[in-house]
Amino acid sequence: MSLKIAIAQINVTVGDFAGNAARILDFADRAREQGADLLLTPELALCGYPPEDLLLREDFSLACESELEALVARVQGIAVLVGHPERRGERCYNAATLISDGLRLASYYKQRLPSYEVFDEERYFDSGEDSCVLTIKGVRCGVNICADVWEAGAADLAREAGAEVLLVLNASPYHIGKRERRTDVLRQRIASTRLPVVYANLAGGQDELVFDGGSFVLDSRGTLCCQLPQFEEALAIVELVDGEPRPGIIVAPPCIEAEVYQALVLGVRDYLGKNGFPGAIIGLSGGIDSALTLCIAVDALGADRVRAVMMASPFTAEISLSESREMVRLLGIRYDEIAIEPAMNTFAGMLEKQFAGLPADTTEENLQARIRGMILMALSNKTGSLVLTTGNKSEMAVGYCTLYGDMAGGFAVIKDIAKTWVYRIARWRNTRSYVIPELIISRPPSAELKPGQTDQDSLPPYEVLDAIVEAYMEKDISPREIIARGYAEADVRRVVHLLRISEYKRRQAPVGIRVTQRGFGKDWRYPITNRYRDPF
Repeated sequence: MSLKIAIAQINVTVGDFAGNAARILDFADRAREQGADLLLTPELALCGYPPEDLLLREDFSLACESELEALVARVQGIAVLVGHPERRGERCYNAATLISDGLRLASYYKQRLPSYEVFDEERYFDSGEDSCVLTIKGVRCGVNICADVWEAGAADLAREAGAEVLLVLNASPYHIGKRERRTDVLRQRIASTRLPVVYANLAGGQDELVFDGGSFVLDSRGTLCCQLPQFEEALAIVELVDGEPRPGIIVAPPCIEAEVYQALVLGVRDYLGKNGFPGAIIGLSGGIDSALTLCIAVDALGADRVRAVMMASPFTAEISLSESREMVRLLGIRYDEIAIEPAMNTFAGMLEKQFAGLPADTTEENLQARIRGMILMALSNKTGSLVLTTGNKSEMAVGYCTLYGDMAGGFAVIKDIAKTWVYRIARWRNTRSYVIPELIISRPPSAELKPGQTDQDSLPPYEVLDAIVEAYMEKDISPREIIARGYAEADVRRVVHLLRISEYKRRQAPVGIRVTQRGFGKDWRYPITNRYRDPF
């Protein structure tokens, strides 16, 4: 007995019902031509994931239902298991419906609704209670949706209902280590059910989330039989013979630096592309953060759609200018230099009476950042291109960023990349082609807002800072435990204090790409007004 299942690893857009349906239909046609009996789509493929509060609008639900009916009528000669939201009276379900030759044959409703990390499905959906087993060419296929397989229960119900293989629709967002975690979890389900698994995952960027694809097939022993590429659309067909999948294509995973870089590139490409921005503008400083951001933008959009602007001040080192010029030469992009000293002098004159008798401090430094932000936003307004900010996670954690200055922009590309990772990824990028001058990577990091300034004037070394931030912010480890791990109490106190008092800044930061298990976005919800202090 043989069944050919096609995996549709597709990139859809939230709310683009017609475009998403056309993509599903295109993959169905291609799969049918290759002899597939069934096409498996990702979770909520018809409306895109996550639709968030759009699900609260009746007109959204009606539009989705109308497009589903149109898709039902057009699918011929193959069965398609399509993910979509479905309203039943006052209830709304995260559904998967089998359609073929003008008919809806069966529907499954997701049972486990995640409300952790970036997920908030209990806000929108009701839980399904029943298993669903589809018989296709004599093979009994159980259906689960994403979080259903992350704990025991739903897969076991499918097995008890007679399933011989488990089909899983997914919109599983990327973070470092997620690919390995998925296969580990599915092997746990296989250990209890002895069912082979066909896992279809979404690919593409949606606001701060990136869905990395990486769809796969495991046999009833947990052996990997098929692995699709990450961060791109793909169609693969797996054949089940006597209940077991035959070996198919296995795409080797990239190294971790390449994986993260690909996530950032896809996030930028889809954020600008799906929102209709013609290009990107980046303030180039001669430092590593703006250099990496620029590389990502060029790889995502092409050199012709990226513009860099160097806004030198009297404190800008000559090396910053020379290495920036070399980098844009290597990349072949448009580059402009705009000196900000005239604006600095103008502001100094305007504020002279207001600042009389007060010493110079970070106020004057922040004015430089805000002048640069104003220039970039003016260029954005005039051209329609989006300003990409260049702040990293280390800076966002401790507030070493300026509101309406270097935080001004529309998309924060490396917002979830710690400084130590910035260096790792930059060095990896240079192994592909040399585009970041070595002096940019090797020089001490500095904001260059006053003479001789370096980041470590007031911060611990980044290796220490990033380790403390990861432990406290990403893993909820207490300061006492962090100190017990060997970190100086003074460093831990300073970092935790800065992290706490900088929440008001982060709330005003642009959305940025999430690549860690916990970023400063959907999965970080700390109050700004907060008198709690961690015990030391």
